Amino acid sequence: MVSQRTVLITGAAGGIGRAVAKAFAEEGASLVLADLHAPDSDMIRCDVSKEKDVEAACQSAIDRFGRLDVIVNIAGMMIFKPIEELTEQDWQQVIAVNLLSVGYSTKHGFRRMKPGSAIVNVSSVHAVQTTAMVSSYAAAKAGMLALTRAAAIEGKPKGIRCNAVLPGAVDTAMLWDNPNIKSGAETIDPADVGKPEEVAAAIRFLASAEASFVTGASLAVDGGRLAQL
Repeated sequence: MVSQRTVLITGAAGGIGRAVAKAFAEEGASLVLADLHAPDSDMIRCDVSKEKDVEAACQSAIDRFGRLDVIVNIAGMMIFKPIEELTEQDWQQVIAVNLLSVGYSTKHGFRRMKPGSAIVNVSSVHAVQTTAMVSSYAAAKAGMLALTRAAAIEGKPKGIRCNAVLPGAVDTAMLWDNPNIKSGAETIDPADVGKPEEVAAAIRFLASAEASFVTGASLAVDGGRLAQL
């Protein structure tokens, strides 16, 4: 069955973003792909830390396809510093990209989405269990989970579901460019590294009719990493 849905994906140029776009394209969904670094004309430039950019991306779905059914918030960033070295600008940037952006997309999504729609937010295992040097990222991703629960409550009367996934180590540039990984301060067992397609499958499920009774949930997609003591 060909999907009639329109899906907005932020952070669409990254590894998980590309996998999510492919997953929804395979079901025939119309795609609005947004990223700060839009590599071609098929993708719109969107700085998710700016509300006007996020609103424009949401409106783009309406203008191009007449509807907005799914929002997948993937755009994110990390800063690697000890807490005592984080500047005010560091905190503002990380929180704006990882947390405020989701508030913006939820706000403007709620204003445009119809009953049966869904929002899926990509958080991180760092929201629950973290390491040194990434405190601002961990805090922002934890805040995203709280925002997802609040949005699920407010979205329920509208017929809009809101859920989150918590990826663990995923085979993307963001993982291998991690200074903690490069320095050896943090080690990853290759068996614990997932594929972007595995995260995409979970996202597509949460956005699907099969998950119609799932809202306010946080689904770990981490190969069991959080289950370990």
